[in-house]
Amino acid sequence: MKKNILKVFKIFKPFILFIFEREAALAKKWAAAAHKRLFYASWGLPPNPEFFDHQIDLFYQWQKTRVPFWLERGVFSALALKPGGAVLELACGDGFNACNFYSGLADSIVACDFDKSAISLAKRKNQAPNINFVLADIRTNMPEGKYDNVIWDAAIEHFTPEEISNIIIKIKDRLKPEGVLSGYTIVERADGKSLEQHEYEFKSMADLKRFFTPLFKNVLVFETVYPQRHNLYFWASDSATPFSSGWTHSL
Repeated sequence: MKKNILKVFKIFKPFILFIFEREAALAKKWAAAAHKRLFYASWGLPPNPEFFDHQIDLFYQWQKTRVPFWLERGVFSALALKPGGAVLELACGDGFNACNFYSGLADSIVACDFDKSAISLAKRKNQAPNINFVLADIRTNMPEGKYDNVIWDAAIEHFTPEEISNIIIKIKDRLKPEGVLSGYTIVERADGKSLEQHEYEFKSMADLKRFFTPLFKNVLVFETVYPQRHNLYFWASDSATPFSSGWTHSL
């Protein structure tokens, strides 16, 4: 009986695959069109938000541009995560990276943002059992605790140089002795800042690195360059960072 059933499935499998592939193709087109409309509603009608819904990237912009830099942030910060560790994400925005890059590796994540609409969106679209989304302004009310990793992704440019220095002091106080700070920002374009909400865009890798070296023994800043954007990434720690001496995941 079991063999007969398997024969039937083998005969009809091409047809079943055809139906499901057509369904998936239609769903892909519908999702892309829906997120295109969401993008223009979010960014075409004032005021512009201070965070981005990365499901728009996932379903629409990635297909349109074929550029992966929006994924680099999650990948590079995930490289520094301690498996089973405690994570603090600052200015988490829509929570996409917390859910899709960090929650599967970390034991617990506190993800905070000062924007009520960002936290609301994160809870609706990117919640996971080990993520606690918190409304907090990191200048005055950074979550307390000790963490294996602090992630400051696509947000450091939203603060003035004085605020950046003060926030880094608070971050250092919350990191465990072998903890790692990681994050991402952008280089200022020749024609000026890319977004009006940005307080300070960095001029170079050296310009970014100078904020971390007074407090951390090991600092690595690196870049990726695309026609649309010049990206900066950073790891800072008093212990090993990815690809440094003492990092256990490379030869």
